[in-house]
Amino acid sequence: MKYVVIDLEMNPVDREFREVKRQMKEEVIEFGAVRLDENFQQEAEFQCYVEPEYGKIKKHITNLTGIKQEMVDGKGHYAEAFQRFVDWIGEEETQIYSWSMSDIKQLKKECRFKLPDFDVKWLDSRWVDLQQVFDDRLGLHNNLALKHALGAMDHQFEGTQHTALADAINTSAILVLMQDDEKFRKTMQPVLDILQPKDDLASSIGDLCPDLLKLKQDLSD
Repeated sequence: MKYVVIDLEMNPVDREFREVKRQMKEEVIEFGAVRLDENFQQEAEFQCYVEPEYGKIKKHITNLTGIKQEMVDGKGHYAEAFQRFVDWIGEEETQIYSWSMSDIKQLKKECRFKLPDFDVKWLDSRWVDLQQVFDDRLGLHNNLALKHALGAMDHQFEGTQHTALADAINTSAILVLMQDDEKFRKTMQPVLDILQPKDDLASSIGDLCPDLLKLKQDLSD
């Protein structure tokens, strides 16, 4: 068994393409993924930009991701990039992880529109929502943002946020931690103390860790 952690960056479909927007509101403009072996050791990386077909890169997307139009020009469209991703995964039994289900929903919508012959069950049978697994392990009722999950682990983000490969690499750190129950419980116990305070000690920890208090507030909003 191999394990792939994926992250996507998207760009909105331009409003002039009204019929397209009824099928999908965004297009993938970057794939980023890492593959872990059976021991959850990273063994390969995958990254590619994708030229959108229904509009240019929006300014706010460039501000968020750093992706400019000239970076995707001539890089190939979704059908080519997605096939490269599937080929990179290969024939070996593989589970695919993402933080939330938004990425698989995007891939399925775009495949149905641009690759109608592709069987999206290929994605469904392999996909795991790591965010939900993480939240369930902690007994949380609200979804935890990736940056908060990493902060709770005291994990220093590697690379630049909102770049697909960096997000995938950092998400994989959570997957790796979750393979060791004892280490996971020890690492996350301060978070549980803050989110579910039982005594004055938890409040004292909160005073020393304002980021965790902000996390608690975000979850309660």
